[in-house]
Amino acid sequence: MTIRRMKTYTGGQGYVYQYYFVGKRAATINPSQEAANEYIFDATSDRKTTFAVSVFLTKDAIDGWSTAHGRTLTEAEQYGAVKMRLFQAFDDIENMMVDGRRLFVNAANLEQVLATLGVD
Repeated sequence: MTIRRMKTYTGGQGYVYQYYFVGKRAATINPSQEAANEYIFDATSDRKTTFAVSVFLTKDAIDGWSTAHGRTLTEAEQYGAVKMRLFQAFDDIENMMVDGRRLFVNAANLEQVLATLGVD
């Protein structure tokens, strides 16, 4: 039996989310078939209904960042980028259960989410 550590985040829409990390797996983003890692979180804003949120970190984003910065992202930095993207969604999306179930960290926003962590 796996015991998960429930964490709390107060979003910009006024909701207090509870969430925990479920796992990570290789995935492709349809219909483009772009390679990505899918990070899965379970979240709730009312302590009654829990829903899965998948955050996809694309391989192209990781490769592009590595080329631009001359080093590869560590696993911890990749997880940090994904978690910051989850927090952005908690801040910006009013109804996460309906509109925030599939989130993406791509080349366009990877630099931004890493900057919030001070990664360069």
